[in-house]
Amino acid sequence: MKRTGFAFHEICMWHDAGPCSVFDQPGGFVQPGAAAEHPETKRRLRNLLAVSGLLEQLEPIKGGPAAREDLLRFHTERYINTLETMSEQGFGNAGQYAPFRQDAFPIACQSAGLAMATVEAVLRGELDNGYCLSRPPGHHAEADRGMGFCLLGNIPIAIRAAQAKGLVRKVAVIDWDVHHGNGTQQAFYRDAEVLTISLHHDNNYPIDSGGTGERGEGSGWGNNLNIPLPAGSGIGCYLAAMDQLVIPALDRFRPELILVACGYDASAMDPLGCMLLNADSFGSLTARVMAAAERLCGGRLVMVHEGGYSEGYVPFCGHRVIETLSGSEIHVPDPAGADIARWGQQPLQAHQSALLESLQPLLQDIRP
Repeated sequence: MKRTGFAFHEICMWHDAGPCSVFDQPGGFVQPGAAAEHPETKRRLRNLLAVSGLLEQLEPIKGGPAAREDLLRFHTERYINTLETMSEQGFGNAGQYAPFRQDAFPIACQSAGLAMATVEAVLRGELDNGYCLSRPPGHHAEADRGMGFCLLGNIPIAIRAAQAKGLVRKVAVIDWDVHHGNGTQQAFYRDAEVLTISLHHDNNYPIDSGGTGERGEGSGWGNNLNIPLPAGSGIGCYLAAMDQLVIPALDRFRPELILVACGYDASAMDPLGCMLLNADSFGSLTARVMAAAERLCGGRLVMVHEGGYSEGYVPFCGHRVIETLSGSEIHVPDPAGADIARWGQQPLQAHQSALLESLQPLLQDIRP
């Protein structure tokens, strides 16, 4: 088995994301509802790990909250001050689809701190790879605002902290959340030493974000690769995108560390996505990235949990990823996986293949 770390803190499950569900805010004809980003999707994943016995095979990762200096490597001081003040007042709104309640700021700092601790443990050789199960998520958070349930950029904060300590220079980030990783893209858009790759539903959220023309600026030009997939993309399309675009991009860039913004909202059961993946496909994606990591950077790989809003199905997807990461013989069967795999449109479709082929010239612009 691999030495696979697992970062978790119960306080992260206490984050209250406010009444933000399908719509940004209730009012008028919009009836208030429970938050779409709620703790049960993640707590139930940890519960499944405990019940299966896999949790006992993982190395626990402990980490305190990110410090102010860690946050300021990405976020503006004005935003941090505003977020902290609103949190102390007991309620606030960090931006579009990002309301919150009491203690959101210290909990978000803990979420970012767990990502930092996971990255550092892997880079120091204490672990082969790691999985960070925390919330609030981070890949939509921009330097000066929160978005899409995200308050702080967990992955950018963790990368910048590791770079500041001299632990790593070149990093690749793969984001397979169904929504575009706009915050992570922004953090490294002008950075030649971080490759950012996002596979997402074309123009879903944020609107007008994540197009193929967004390729970086300045010294970072060419090192931002967006792969906007059409609605209804299934197992064949995602695995082809990984084989034809993501892995070749990693091979060209040759990172010292790979991070995955690991969202599960591309699953067929997700209420905020319209893709067709099952648990096995997330395991297959993970296996491909692991093989690349072994070849390119000594296996150094960190998964940071992002979206995924089916509290019943996310645990099976996450368990499959962690099974694969650890190389454990413990296997939890997916109760819906076989049926999902037989749904229509699962093989790579002609229009999907044409899209992937059209993006291959972009690989030539990635700067090693």
